[in-house]
Amino acid sequence: MKAIFRRICDARIFAQGPKRRGAPFLLSLFILFAVGVQPSIIWACACGCGVFEVGTASLFPQGSGGQVWLQYEYYDQYINWHATQPASGFYNNDKYIRTNFTEAGFQYMFNRSWGLMVEIPYWFRDYKGAYTGNNDNLQWHDNNSIGDIRMQAMYTGLSEDMSTGLLMGVKVPTGDYSFPYFDRDTQIGSGSTDLLMGAYKLGTFPLKLGSVPLTYRDRPFHWFVQVNYDLPLWEQDQYTPGREVDGAVGSFYDFGNVGVLKELAPMFTMLASDRTRDTGANADPSDSGYLRFIAAPGTEIRIGPMRLYADMEFPVFQNVRGYQLTPSWWSKVILSYSF
Repeated sequence: MKAIFRRICDARIFAQGPKRRGAPFLLSLFILFAVGVQPSIIWACACGCGVFEVGTASLFPQGSGGQVWLQYEYYDQYINWHATQPASGFYNNDKYIRTNFTEAGFQYMFNRSWGLMVEIPYWFRDYKGAYTGNNDNLQWHDNNSIGDIRMQAMYTGLSEDMSTGLLMGVKVPTGDYSFPYFDRDTQIGSGSTDLLMGAYKLGTFPLKLGSVPLTYRDRPFHWFVQVNYDLPLWEQDQYTPGREVDGAVGSFYDFGNVGVLKELAPMFTMLASDRTRDTGANADPSDSGYLRFIAAPGTEIRIGPMRLYADMEFPVFQNVRGYQLTPSWWSKVILSYSF
């Protein structure tokens, strides 16, 4: 499940500047939506890591069984951005943020209707910034830590072919949010407990062959729509990350058997992410929150139970509040195994 949501939204990859600290841990309330669904999740980090969480349609569950995966994502945030255009770095004490995102995930469908997914991220982050407020005393610091673990329940029983589903779960504050040299919006963990909700729909072109309706597995040309919502419920140390909505619309063409490959599927996805301002005494509301649209061309291949997905992602429009660091591009690779 997770893998699916991972690709599409694969959206908070956008970033912000530092703020202050905070953090507890509490409750992992596992709620199922009367129609739970696919793997998706949202990283509650003000530095724009949300879109990672929408997935790729080809990884939607197709029956009972399990899947494990490893994901790697990389990006550099070095462009100071204000509103809809680049701005002088003088107005932002954050100068450079480089992050290597890794994740181990597991999902299991108990039957064709119900499943469960867990994602465990681990981040490596380098930060360069000025701490005196005069842009002169620049310092480098780095931190690596487990991130906020996400758990979700999925329901895929809305349609016979499992092409529609919903999901609901939680993100718990397991990530480090108190590293002394990072502000709250650049910490690896958010310190908040979040409610996660999502939905997806997968279809084909054409919808019918003559007068016969087609399921999404009957044709090689597919489309998909996905949306995720991240709502922080409990915060720590006077910092609450903004609410975020991540969505994706995409298509892919499955060429089927090509040599040793059982699947070769070029994909193109448009991602969107909307995040509100952070709040709390240790937040920086004036330099947080954004609206962003991203183009993500990619390809997936399959050999037996193994799948490999890779893409490049480019911002086509972004409107940020205040001054924030953004990347010019980023990339993602996912290796999964189904059983």
